[in-house]
Amino acid sequence: MSGFELIAVAVTLIAVYLTTRQIIWCWPLGLVSVTLYAIIFFQVKLYADMGLQGIYFALSLYGWWAWLHGGQDRQELAVSLTSWRFRIGAAACGMAFGLFLGLVLERFTDASLPYVDSLLTSFSLVAQFMATRKLLESWLLWIAVDVLYVGMFIFKGLHLTAGLYAAFLVLAFLGLVEWRRSMAASSAAQPVEVSE
Repeated sequence: MSGFELIAVAVTLIAVYLTTRQIIWCWPLGLVSVTLYAIIFFQVKLYADMGLQGIYFALSLYGWWAWLHGGQDRQELAVSLTSWRFRIGAAACGMAFGLFLGLVLERFTDASLPYVDSLLTSFSLVAQFMATRKLLESWLLWIAVDVLYVGMFIFKGLHLTAGLYAAFLVLAFLGLVEWRRSMAASSAAQPVEVSE
């Protein structure tokens, strides 16, 4: 545990909390967070997670734009649900990319836990993309991923980061509740069409 890791944890917790509250500043703070974690993961040879931070950087830029302009008529984006087709496609993509990345890391690097790291990386990407679109199910996926990340980071001796992911787990439950409430309020505010 280092001072650098402590700073990364603090910045990341604040960014995720802001995400649960749908506060736009989550995205620029997220850019700082992923940069710090790219360095940390490089140091402990979790290369899939290191690479994930670069993709998170791009997704944070996209999320920043999408939350402001990705809704109907380029307005602010509202929380919504995914379709079953999307869920199946997202699960298939997450699994396929995770297994492929695990194979690459196993064969060509000295990566630690190549398949676990890769599958968590892959499904984290799916969850993060879903969050950029304010899809409620992103929080359900984050809950599952965070449980597994806690175990992996304890195994790797990154106890503070494991604690961070335990806090993420709590925040994911908070995000699920808050976004569900937001979606219900948005639905209630929609005008009801009356047929004659």
